[in-house]
Amino acid sequence: MRDLVVVVLWLLVVVSWGEGKSADVEVRVVGEAAIATTDEHFVCATIDWGSPEHCDAADTRCLAAHPQTSVLNLDLRNPLLAKVVKAFDRLRIRIGGSLQDQVIYDVGELQSPCLPFKRDKSGLFGYTEGCLRMDRWDELNKFFNQTRAIVTFGLNALYGRKKGENEVWTGDWNPNNSHSFIDYTVKKGFQIDSWEFGNELSGKGIGASVPSWQYAKDLVKLRSLINEIYDSNSLHPLLLAPGGFYDEQWFSQLLQDSKPGVFNVLTHHIYNLGAPDDPNLIKKVLDPGYLSHVAGTFRSLHSIIQKFGPWTTAWVGEAGGVFRGGAPDFSDTYADSFWYLDQLGMSARYDTKVYCRQKLIGSNYSLLNVETMVPYPDYYSALLWHQLMGRRVLFTNVTGSAYLRAYAHCSKDNVTDVFLITGITMLLINLSNDTAFRIMLQTDANITAPPSENIIIKKKGTFMHGLKKAVAWVGKMAPNPKVRRREYHLTPRHGKLRSQSMLLNGELLELTLDGDIPSLSPAFVGANSSISVMPLSIAFVNFPHIDAPACSPDKAART
Repeated sequence: MRDLVVVVLWLLVVVSWGEGKSADVEVRVVGEAAIATTDEHFVCATIDWGSPEHCDAADTRCLAAHPQTSVLNLDLRNPLLAKVVKAFDRLRIRIGGSLQDQVIYDVGELQSPCLPFKRDKSGLFGYTEGCLRMDRWDELNKFFNQTRAIVTFGLNALYGRKKGENEVWTGDWNPNNSHSFIDYTVKKGFQIDSWEFGNELSGKGIGASVPSWQYAKDLVKLRSLINEIYDSNSLHPLLLAPGGFYDEQWFSQLLQDSKPGVFNVLTHHIYNLGAPDDPNLIKKVLDPGYLSHVAGTFRSLHSIIQKFGPWTTAWVGEAGGVFRGGAPDFSDTYADSFWYLDQLGMSARYDTKVYCRQKLIGSNYSLLNVETMVPYPDYYSALLWHQLMGRRVLFTNVTGSAYLRAYAHCSKDNVTDVFLITGITMLLINLSNDTAFRIMLQTDANITAPPSENIIIKKKGTFMHGLKKAVAWVGKMAPNPKVRRREYHLTPRHGKLRSQSMLLNGELLELTLDGDIPSLSPAFVGANSSISVMPLSIAFVNFPHIDAPACSPDKAART
């Protein structure tokens, strides 16, 4: 049976942590056309230059958050590190961070000795320059090649400038050291997907700033040297800028002072939860109004790109929720996934192509335990998004309660079922701690099901009923996959929001006995049965029987 109609699927959000209220909520998904598209490798994680050498001897918190986790000393031979990267099947990794504009490269005619970072109160962020040796760069690229990582490297954009008044750095950028470094990289055959110019120098900057007109001038210089070095290379990297906090006037002027062909991506940073000592962090991530406030940044950035730089696209180059390393007993717990997954969905809705999480390892907002490299909940949240949510974003609207957050994408190709129906995948986030939502899902998509199955269809004001009893299979294919939903329910261990462990469909997510990343297996549920999603929980739900026109193979070929 195949009808182009509005489908009504009642998704019952059931409270299982005690008695609670209930409310009717309507979720509308428009499948006719995508409203935005992401990069195939939308999920990204960062590795930065921080290390224990940057901490004062008495600062035990800093020392605990920064064991060997920096670009310069991360243990690349740790087998678990390779496994967590490989699990993404091409994880995008950004190398950058606060000390990026103090890094020099030990190649070419370097005018100073190659020394590590040292504490120096007169230096930017209280440190001297630090140096990247080429033998270490070789080791990093060997790791990237073995794990099939997609690499963005942040270049030093302050090299050659001088510090002026009010932390504004003046003078032209000196490209010589970067030229030698990029030339070395290309000659060694290292595959760099993109080069990023500077870190947090936009607007008023963080510790340092550069005027937008000067930034634009230096980007032309950098583009010229990249074109020169990659002249005979078939793979030309992207150029990203400015990697800073969004300032509408500064970003707009940068685009106006630039031109097509100079840089490709406008990158910005977000830490919208504030300081790590804020006692209201849990309250913030469960407040739909607070979570939605950052939409203004995405909306404004999208607008100025359309107006001044339609040749560019937007990336979130760095985001960690809580700034200054994240918050202990929060950023590394289940509670952090509320803002993180919500912001992945929100940024994609505004045509953000890539979203880089600060960071893969190191500090409290690390995706991995800094000592054992065992994944925290946000790692599994990111991995589920990567495995399930496809590139094409569908318009989604929730009516009835702001405490249900919903995002819908065409499903990732790897979840296309054996009948070649990609379907759609929804992310549902229940922010309420006491309310059950009864949800009516409406979509204009095609519904495909065999004659033996009954579906509820809202058509011309009438209903055709005939629900079958819901039966779920966990971790294996249901007898008839064409009419089975795939559900992935995330909850905290022991019901504690600050737990560093997470359950998937009631099963603890932990490394296997062999030390491997576990398979993220769905529960297979009858397509028309109710969905049970507990309060303060998160669910990915794949509907393979909803065949949206926006998700058709011919549309995929054009995106």
